[in-house]
Amino acid sequence: MATPGATCAISSALARPPALLDYAAIHACLLRGDARRSLPLLALLLLLHFRLLAAAASARFTPAVSRLAARLRLSPSMAAVTLLALGNGAPDAFASAAALGGPRGMPRAGLAAVLSAGAFVSAFVVGAVALVAAPFAVPPPSFARDVFFYLLAASALFYVYLSAEIFLWQAVGFVLFYAFFVGLVFYMDLGSADGKKAVSAAAADLEMVSGSDRVAVDLPITVEDHRQQRRPAWCALLWKVTEVWEWPIALVLKLTIPSTLPSEWSKVYISANIGLCPLLILYSFSSFIPLDTRIVFLLPQVRFPLWSVVLFASLCLALSHYLLEKEAPETETIASTIISFIMSVFWISTTAGELLSCLAAVGAIMDFPPAILGMTVLAWGNSVGDLVADVALARAGQPTIAVAGCFAGPMFNMLVGLGTALVVQTARVYPGAFVLEFHVGIVVAFVFLLLSLMGTLLVVTWARFRVPRFWGYCLMGMYILFTVVSIAIASYSG
Repeated sequence: MATPGATCAISSALARPPALLDYAAIHACLLRGDARRSLPLLALLLLLHFRLLAAAASARFTPAVSRLAARLRLSPSMAAVTLLALGNGAPDAFASAAALGGPRGMPRAGLAAVLSAGAFVSAFVVGAVALVAAPFAVPPPSFARDVFFYLLAASALFYVYLSAEIFLWQAVGFVLFYAFFVGLVFYMDLGSADGKKAVSAAAADLEMVSGSDRVAVDLPITVEDHRQQRRPAWCALLWKVTEVWEWPIALVLKLTIPSTLPSEWSKVYISANIGLCPLLILYSFSSFIPLDTRIVFLLPQVRFPLWSVVLFASLCLALSHYLLEKEAPETETIASTIISFIMSVFWISTTAGELLSCLAAVGAIMDFPPAILGMTVLAWGNSVGDLVADVALARAGQPTIAVAGCFAGPMFNMLVGLGTALVVQTARVYPGAFVLEFHVGIVVAFVFLLLSLMGTLLVVTWARFRVPRFWGYCLMGMYILFTVVSIAIASYSG
């Protein structure tokens, strides 16, 4: 029987920071285990998490990626394999590494999470982007390169998995393969005429945004308002319910994510950013560095908790900025854009973790087996940030970056996140091999991932490198079929 302990097991497998709310305790203690009251409350909290995810992605993450790519003069492909892959994939890469090699390591859970999340992104997220923005063209060389390299990486990992063991040189090869892929992307984009045009267009976009501060931030919101008329009635009703949280969510984001636009400069908000951002970043690393770690600060004989030292230093800097800073900067700075990008990633990752914990609590209340929770909640919770961020980019008129990120992000998770964990594990048993546990569900995930990648490559090539809308429906249908099969396997095999 599934219990609230299943929530803890899944969260530990993810190795995320502790959830802000204990949803199992809310059900068991606050509501005395009454599912009729717990489920509606958890449903409202799920809507709140989705609303916060949408706001962080559309109003903060998308402008930060666009402006940072323009500032660094990156083409869409270069931005996808660096900024978008790092933003979407870094939290999941750390989670996968911890799941595979932590003190309570769960090798099968770590590998299954990477494959299930990759299947979700390559099928469901690509399908969602296609439904939002299709039909749209993709650059033939970069699209074929991204899908082919992901297909090659997945095939190599599948071969290693079927051999039931992996050596150190193979694990190192996975990490180096992604480094080679990034280098190839930069070489192709900087050396080709289309890549140079994309870089020039990025620079032109930066100049346009600098001249009109409203473009970068207002574009996703304007598109969102335009598309809202097309939502079904029930979806529009749910969205209106969540609009009650619009002002508090906007306030929280302004207090913790600095705006990159000089016209939106506020001494109060910037001071709040300086005071709060360091503490939030420290919280994001609490799985590796406990917040209550004692360190010596100012007084040689007294040890203070790490969080109190960081809070004291950041508040002093915030107060100094509020008292000394008088005027807004004339132009945006690269530092503020980078911080905005990092904090947007923090909120997307943290909210996705809260969403995951809430979904796990709902599954435990409804008595779903832990195997099914791991196959569904684990993959969705790991990838909901990718879904929201990529769809927001597509709605903001950047479907090329979104599609490229759908392949670069999961490949980053597989080669860098899982690859780094495998390097650590194989180094421990060197010169021997690290044994991989066989499970039919992982084989099914490999097969579906390879089929979805080959299908996307063939269909888009057949459509003359345009993403057709019908393929979005096909990919979503394929993922639903994969989910049903995976749940059936998890139910009978455990």
